[in-house]
Amino acid sequence: MTLSIRNQLPGTVTAVTTGEAMASVKVRLAGGQDITAAITADAVKDLGLAEGSAVKALVKSTEVALATGRVEGVSIRNQLAGSVTDVATGGAMSSVKVSVEGGELTSAITKDAVEDLGLKAGTSVVALIKSTEISLASA
Repeated sequence: MTLSIRNQLPGTVTAVTTGEAMASVKVRLAGGQDITAAITADAVKDLGLAEGSAVKALVKSTEVALATGRVEGVSIRNQLAGSVTDVATGGAMSSVKVSVEGGELTSAITKDAVEDLGLKAGTSVVALIKSTEISLASA
């Protein structure tokens, strides 16, 4: 199966907390960072997820926000430090490639945001991803 989701980060499940409808799945990415995905309890069963399961974290580019430093006081727990490797800007939107330890992310953000943050190759950034925006696939 081919997916349009460019952001596919390999990792290993470190914990699964399942409720009646939803589950919180903690994943240690190949680069050593920890992320949390909020997925349905049915998805946990369907994928057979348990501690030690190999997975890929899937995140659409439009769901990856960027900041120039760690952001405190927000509920976004998934904050991955990295650096910009490339910026492609169109009339309204930009595609920003970010290198993180163990992988690469693409963020689709507005042209204005790129300008406001002064993003260019080499800029240090933090990728912000809500737990509800991370899907998991068995690896």
